[in-house]
Amino acid sequence: MFNIGVGEWLLLAVLGIILVGPDRLPHVATEAAQLVRRFKEFTTKATEELRENLGPGFEDINVADLHPKKFIARTLNEAALPTAEIHEIVQQAKIDPDLL
Repeated sequence: MFNIGVGEWLLLAVLGIILVGPDRLPHVATEAAQLVRRFKEFTTKATEELRENLGPGFEDINVADLHPKKFIARTLNEAALPTAEIHEIVQQAKIDPDLL
């Protein structure tokens, strides 16, 4: 989980006990867990609203797919011409290299 080893977890636990205190640590831990739960619910609702507002055809969209780099790459891959068509276009194109 988060690429944190046992030693790091122990260090975090000791720091938590020192900074928060052993009597308040369970209360702070439950508040942190509730905060994480609320954040997860918020992101789930936001994703559902996004899918609903985008309309039909976007039911299977993943939020990570909306990253600009991934979105552009996916769009270009979907619109890519077959290599035979590209080769034919290159063969038909007559561009003078001196004009470039």
